[in-house]
Amino acid sequence: MKKIPIAVQMYSLRKECEQDFAGTLTKVADIGFDGVELAGYGGSTSKKVSVLLKDLGLQAAASHVPLDELQSKLPQVIEDQHILGSRYVVCPYLLPEHQQEKDYKELISFLNIAGEQCKKEGITLCYHNHDFELTALSDGRKALETIFDSTNESNVQAELDVYWLAKAGENPVAWLNRYQKRTPLVHLKDMTTDEEQFFAELGTGGVDIEAIVNAGEDADVQWWIVEQDESRRTPFESIEISMNYLKKKLKI
Repeated sequence: MKKIPIAVQMYSLRKECEQDFAGTLTKVADIGFDGVELAGYGGSTSKKVSVLLKDLGLQAAASHVPLDELQSKLPQVIEDQHILGSRYVVCPYLLPEHQQEKDYKELISFLNIAGEQCKKEGITLCYHNHDFELTALSDGRKALETIFDSTNESNVQAELDVYWLAKAGENPVAWLNRYQKRTPLVHLKDMTTDEEQFFAELGTGGVDIEAIVNAGEDADVQWWIVEQDESRRTPFESIEISMNYLKKKLKI
């Protein structure tokens, strides 16, 4: 089986990063992650972060960049990815006021244009889902289907978030299979089995993480990315439990 590297989404450690960005990255490396998916540079610059990652033996798997920044500063975003050695830039979230059908149409137009510009520079633009994109539009298709089906697959790819798919009542493996070769990044996240459906450490909830991992090679996943939006433990404890599950239980 192909070895797919594992990164952590630094949003999981956002409070820790505010206090000590370099120290947080050091702990991430100590836990055994291969890389990080950045959500900002901890008040530093891409050049300094690049040096820090290299010193720690970490790779920049991808970068989450807010939509407004992608729209207003795309050349700088692309340059930052080159500095970091990151091949992927991700549109991470739509604000509530931009989750209507007309907004998706505008988003699709932008993603097609930006995705082509990124591709010319050797960068892949990806779109990260939550659960709100799984609502149906006027033609009966889900918003997420419309986004992927209406964008050029060679220019715009997917970062599927399995927690949000499961929370919306979807089967993450079915989405991986449907968009094979278009899902280079996957957010691995678990969910408690109670009514709250809270974020859970991998292997402790109801999402079939093992089935998702088994589908990864056929889907041509390039990075597994551990993320836990909120935790009832310390974030470091949570990501270490998830990493141990992947390494020991699933042997990846």
